[in-house]
This record gives sequence, C-alpha cells and structure tokens, in this order.
Amino acid sequence: MINRDLECYIKDKISFSLTSEQSEVLHLLVDFLLGAESNSLFLLKGYAGTGKTTLIGTVIRALQDFKQKVVLLAPTGRAAKVFSKASGCAAYTIHRRIYRQKAFDGTMDGFSLNVNLYQNAVFFVDEASMISNAESGEGASFGTGHLLDDLMRFVYSGKGCRLVLIGDDAQLPPVGVLDSPALSVPRLEGYGLTVVPARLTGVHRQMSESGILWNASALRRFLFSEGESALPQLRVSGFPDIVSISGETLIEELEQAYYQCGIEETIVVTRSNKRANIYNQGIRGRILGREELLTSGDRLLVAKNNYFWVDEDTRKTSGLDFIANGDVATVRKVRHQRNIYGFDFADVLLEFPDYGQIELEATVILNTLTSEAAALTRTESDHLFHSVWEDYPEVTNKKERLKKIKSDQLFNALQVKFAYAMTCHKAQGGQWERVFIDQGYVGEDQSVEEYTRWLYTALTRARERVYLVNWPKNQLQ
Repeated sequence: MINRDLECYIKDKISFSLTSEQSEVLHLLVDFLLGAESNSLFLLKGYAGTGKTTLIGTVIRALQDFKQKVVLLAPTGRAAKVFSKASGCAAYTIHRRIYRQKAFDGTMDGFSLNVNLYQNAVFFVDEASMISNAESGEGASFGTGHLLDDLMRFVYSGKGCRLVLIGDDAQLPPVGVLDSPALSVPRLEGYGLTVVPARLTGVHRQMSESGILWNASALRRFLFSEGESALPQLRVSGFPDIVSISGETLIEELEQAYYQCGIEETIVVTRSNKRANIYNQGIRGRILGREELLTSGDRLLVAKNNYFWVDEDTRKTSGLDFIANGDVATVRKVRHQRNIYGFDFADVLLEFPDYGQIELEATVILNTLTSEAAALTRTESDHLFHSVWEDYPEVTNKKERLKKIKSDQLFNALQVKFAYAMTCHKAQGGQWERVFIDQGYVGEDQSVEEYTRWLYTALTRARERVYLVNWPKNQLQ
C-alpha cells in the first residue's frame, strides 16, 4: 500500500501523463526504494527525449518531501550542475564526495577513499556511462585507481545505503574502453548486488517534433541494428532546430549564437584536440578580436587534474577539493607573464561557473593553450619536473626535495586549453543552447559504432539548436 501511495504521489507531481513504459519504470523504482533488500542497485538506462531526467528529478523531490536522505552525484562538475538544475537538489562530483586528500607520504600526491557516514541514504548517480573503471593516468591516485570499484565500496559501506545509476548506453563510453562498465548488468552483479534493470526508449510525442531528438533516436536505432557498414545519415529537412552550414557562413552563425545566447551557451564539438585547437584560435582571433595569448574574459578548459590551488578556506566553503580535468573557468585577471625553463607562465584570477562562481588565484602554463596535444606531453612534463628539481640543489634528501616540488608554484601550474571548442569526450555531461558539430575528415577505417556514438553524444549536447559544419551531402537527408 505504501509503495502505491508513493507512486501516486510522484505521478501527481509530474506535469504530463506518463506512458505505460514510464509508469512501469516508476513502479520498479518505487518498489526498489521501499524494498527491504539492502544489497541491491537500480540501473536506469534511458535515451534522449524519453523523459528520464524529468522522472528522476520528480522522484528525488518526492523523496525529499518525505525526508528521505538523497545524495546526487555525477562524473564531472558540468554534469553535476545539469543534474542539480534538473532535480532542484544540490549535486556533487563523484570524486569530491567519495575521496579525501591524503597527507604527504613521500610520493607526489594522492586521495584515499572517504568514510561513508550516511545511513539509509539513496545515492543517485547521473551520466553513469562516463564512469570508468580503468586507471586514469592523471598522476595523483584516487583510492584504488578504479572509480567504479571505489564508488561501490563507498556507497555500500554506509549502513542501509543504496545506489541508483542513470545513464544512456548510446553515448560514448569512457576514454580508452569499448563499453561503459557502470551500465553493464553482469559487471554490476559482480559486486555481489541484486541489480534491478529498467529502460526508457520511447520519445515523447512533443519531443519527436524536434530534429535533434528525431535524429538522436534514429542514430540510436542505427547503433543497435546489425550489419550496418556505412556511416549514418542525419535528416535536416523539415526541422528548424538542426541545420547544415558551410565554412563560409560559420563565422556569421557563431557570432549570431554568441549574441543571442551568450558565449557560455555556445560550444563547438570536434573529434580531435587538433581540430578544437584550430577552432579556438580562429574564434579568439576572428570573432573575439583577441591578440594577446591570454586575456581577461577568456574561457578556459582544465586539461589535467590539479590539487595545488584550492586552499583550505575554499574547500570548507565550496566543497571544491581540487580542480578537475574538464572543469571550465573564466579568466578575470591576467598578470605577471614570464618565461622560465622554456615554458610560458601567467598568474591569473579564475572564476568557476559550475561551482557557484567561486574565484581562485592560480598560475597557468600558457604552452598548452595552443598545442595540439591534450595537455603537456610526457617529454614536456619530464622536462618541467627535472628543471624544477635542479632549482633545489641545496636539498639533498630525495623526500625533502619532492616536498619542495610539491609546493612549487610553477611545477603545479594549471594546464589549460581554450573552452570555445572541445572534443566530444570533454563536452560529455554538459548541455548548451547552441552546438556546432564539426566531424572533420572521417577515414575509411573509421569504426561505424564509435563514430555513431560520437555523433549521438555530440548531438544530444544541444538544448535548442545544432549546426552541422561542412557536413558531407551523402550523410544528409
């Protein structure tokens, strides 16, 4: 009886009539939430336009009405901000909730698994397709180095705590792997859990009138069909929210998008860092008229995790423990540019819009802004390390010298790219009003599945309008 009462309460809070598929998912979710089995997990897979976000947001608000403790998590700060806006409840990155910084132990850095002090809480994790279980290669380690393992260990170490994973299995999997482990029932059952799977596939009638969602649905069907060897086509005819544009009109269309929606609500999505770099340079020079290498107002994308610049006061007031790969910041001030060790540095004041507009002072390394690599190369990182190491000849003890390097501002300089254009993996988890998609050259050896996931993920970053830049005519309908 209580289960059905909660189900009716949730349905009354939704502004539209649920489909039979949505009603069935809600039925399963309510039974899970009120069930007695603690070692259980709810896995909701849902495609763009299926009402997944609205349904989950309403469930979360209903649980809060009944004083049920909920914790909202997402893989990135941008994804957490989207999740928070959709649910009306504060959301955090997974890393910032489940890890804590370790004391210096002679190595460069590290985070250990935090203690889960929650009791009988329900953890909702959005954008679960982005959760990897592979080593990050970011230098400083997080827990065991396996994010999914650590998430499971953290959640289920809390008395009576359970987990709801929400994701879209048509999106790109984490970098370097072929599928998303957090969306795999067999892998989740490998943790000794009872997995309750549910899926939303039907697109709302009013949403099916959107060219973005019509094409997203077509791409999803294409992806899961067998025997497809040619690249998928997109339909632009008859839809006002998806258009094909040439390179000749690109600048004009970008300028119009910046004017109508704002630069923070416009993004160019590419398939490579090299292509994103070309766009970033062109946008700064031809549209924004910026001649300096870095100036106030520039939007930056953090290229590598950084644990140095967040002070104790900021940790306490904002919950921001470190600056994460993929975070976006706006430059407020630039000062003291200099060249040392063969690298260019600048001191900046940064504002982080995805974390309540908090401001931080930091030193950034300018070389990564224009390089084609995703961040400093291994050779460049080694050169910087050894250059700083040689600056402390008076410190002969290796452990003490590592401590010096750990506190050296230049060694800890923030690695950044411009954020006007980015690869799809970097954009994943975020949403913008206007999205420009440039696929560049697609070779004959390109995996059709990988390409289709890339295109689906890029397309579904847009809330309002998509622009296909220099799209081949044989890929359009």
